Amino acid sequence: MVRYARDAFEGLRLMDAFMAVKRGKAGATLPELRTRRVTSAARLRLTEPEVMPARSDVAADAPVPAPPFLGERVVKGIQLADYAAFLDERATFMGQWGLKPTRGAGGRSYEELVEAEGLPRLRMWLDRIQAEGLVEAGVVYGYFPAVSEGDDLVVLDDDGRERERFSFPRQRHDRHLCLADFFRSRESGETDVVGFQLVTVGSRLSEATAELFAKNAYRDYLELHGLSVQLAEALAEYWHQRVRGELGLGGDDPGDLDGLLKVRYRGCRYAFGYPACPNLEDRAKVIRLLDPERIGVTLSEEFQLAPEQSTDALIVHHPEAKYFSA
Repeated sequence: MVRYARDAFEGLRLMDAFMAVKRGKAGATLPELRTRRVTSAARLRLTEPEVMPARSDVAADAPVPAPPFLGERVVKGIQLADYAAFLDERATFMGQWGLKPTRGAGGRSYEELVEAEGLPRLRMWLDRIQAEGLVEAGVVYGYFPAVSEGDDLVVLDDDGRERERFSFPRQRHDRHLCLADFFRSRESGETDVVGFQLVTVGSRLSEATAELFAKNAYRDYLELHGLSVQLAEALAEYWHQRVRGELGLGGDDPGDLDGLLKVRYRGCRYAFGYPACPNLEDRAKVIRLLDPERIGVTLSEEFQLAPEQSTDALIVHHPEAKYFSA
């Protein structure tokens, strides 16, 4: 028999049940098999390359905000309480910790799981992280002059010369969007501005999770590791709000965390490796622009950030910029 577990926590539950059956524990059974559901995605009508438009219908005259400075800056010593408020609890509980409602008699709802297990464990881990000094939050971010050339975003130096060039894919369907469309073209004669940020919660959390793994404390390992990844995302969300405020876009921000997580604001943040900017090799250009070794972040040969609990992003001020798949 072959069994499939959707995540590490389901795998732990499956192995607990398997070992109980193997040891002959009274009443022990494997979880019931679920009926496999297969869905087919709707086929997209793709535009042939020879008739692809050079640009989408994105407005070319959106006002360019004035950044508070040009170049990059380093910020350290950010308090856990400042960015923990931006923690996506649902992503932590369901996506990282595997707290998912169970079917059948006696099953608990998601809300019951959160109250009984999620919130108490979260408070425990946050208290422990604070008490043991496991986070060393740091940010390096900046604003740079830029123009677009076709599907490319060209970051300029102070003299208007090319400093870095990012090439982005263009949709072959829908609006034929490309990230470069959200910036003034070189032909316009105007210079735009682009933001970059790179954040980390430091290496101590990686060391702590490695110790738990070495002790075979897998549940604690998975919980702390999952929380550390989400804390890095929370720090990125917190600083992203700071950037929007510095660009004068904060007036469009929603009044609650749910609105922020649903991108109901102006000034979208695009992480490298995701659909609109999928080339991880572009991280090397961000590293050259921001020099994040000053906050302890390096780039591997596979273009992965170390420590793992770090994220980078490009920030676009254009009001039409939203997430899309290319």
